[in-house]
Amino acid sequence: MNIQVDNPVLHKKKTYVYEWYVVALCMVAYIFSFVDRQILALMIEPIKADLQISDTQFSLLHGLAFSLFYAFMGMPIAYLADRFSRPKIIAVGVVVWSLMTAACGLSKNFLHMFLARIGVGVGEAALSPSAYSMFSDMFPKEKLGRAVGIYSIGSFVGGGLAFLVGGYVIAMLKDMNTIEVAFLGAMKAWQLAFFIVGLPGIVVGLLIWLTVRDPARKGLQVDAQGRARKVALGDGLRFLDRHRATFTCHYLGFSFYAMALFCLMSWSPALYIRKFGLTPVEAGYMLGTVLLVANTAGVLFGGWLTDYLAKQGHQDAAMRTGVIGALGMAVPAVLFSQVDQLWLSVSLLVPAMFFASFPMPASTAAMQILAPNQVRAQVSAVFLLISNLLGLGLGTTLVALLTDRYFGSPAAVGSSMSLVIAGASVLTVLLLWRGCGRFRESYAREYPNRV
Repeated sequence: MNIQVDNPVLHKKKTYVYEWYVVALCMVAYIFSFVDRQILALMIEPIKADLQISDTQFSLLHGLAFSLFYAFMGMPIAYLADRFSRPKIIAVGVVVWSLMTAACGLSKNFLHMFLARIGVGVGEAALSPSAYSMFSDMFPKEKLGRAVGIYSIGSFVGGGLAFLVGGYVIAMLKDMNTIEVAFLGAMKAWQLAFFIVGLPGIVVGLLIWLTVRDPARKGLQVDAQGRARKVALGDGLRFLDRHRATFTCHYLGFSFYAMALFCLMSWSPALYIRKFGLTPVEAGYMLGTVLLVANTAGVLFGGWLTDYLAKQGHQDAAMRTGVIGALGMAVPAVLFSQVDQLWLSVSLLVPAMFFASFPMPASTAAMQILAPNQVRAQVSAVFLLISNLLGLGLGTTLVALLTDRYFGSPAAVGSSMSLVIAGASVLTVLLLWRGCGRFRESYAREYPNRV
């Protein structure tokens, strides 16, 4: 088996202007992806009231419904991304999830919203695996962490904007019980918010279709005749099986890390509204600012730290970054919901969000560095499937179940968050620490000439 290796001298001469444009455009798409799915968390109380649902049902809308799409379509889309034009796949995904976000505004009951949220799940299923694969072909290994870090900013800019825009819309329409919309009739403020944040994403999808070209695939595995070997749907699974100890630690470790992050992002609005008496507008502005500052800084620092450790010769740099971030996150993330002073809670939330952002670039860099070109999107899709089902689907639902069934009071949401985050943090550190050694072994076995 032959591997084509890029010439590092050529990389040093390149300015990467177009490549950074692609990263920026994908980041904008990622921003819209997170705006479209995170805005639901801020509008928890009016949606619960209008659709007459419990915390547990709301958690299913926010977590499980979004994650279900990965269970059925994540791998097939990744398979297409490993064979066909990745920008076209991303563009179609952006348009579809934008339309489905608008469809959330038409929901009249739990089932309508659940089905629309499944459609929104097409976002990351189409976007992230394809984007990760493209970045690996556009940048050398020592720049990959920063590229993924900049792309990952979109998640927290999007989450922050979701809270800010949601708060603004609620404030703007607070004196209106319903709003008359042409062709759609009377709509609630929360329904109109889904149209406002969803439909502009269509423009981003068209821009990606028209201006981004699929980069040449590098590091391809070739056959005896020197031709690139065609990828099969099972190739990614066979690669994962060959390194199952490494990816068990990676997938589960970063998924529990994601569980802590999604608990913070999904239930913090409810905590500040119920415990501290903030209005949805106040909670939206405050949390939006925290995400834009703390999480954005955290994801950039996480990408920089991964690159720094890699330059120091640590082949397991990405896994080490995950361990460092989880250790920094654990204490403030558990305590911020247990204190009684608002200023102290926010002061703890800021470092919790900063360190909770580390796995975004770290988990991606680890996968892209270890996996061969032809299966990178498939390997990413399996991770996103597990991460979203375990971290988002199960994590947010566990908080709701503890609140509804164990504590029996919506006011106890902070205690539920602390229990879930504490357990997730311990599992994250143990799995990723063990995964560092496993990753080094897998890298030496997969690329003996680079060790």
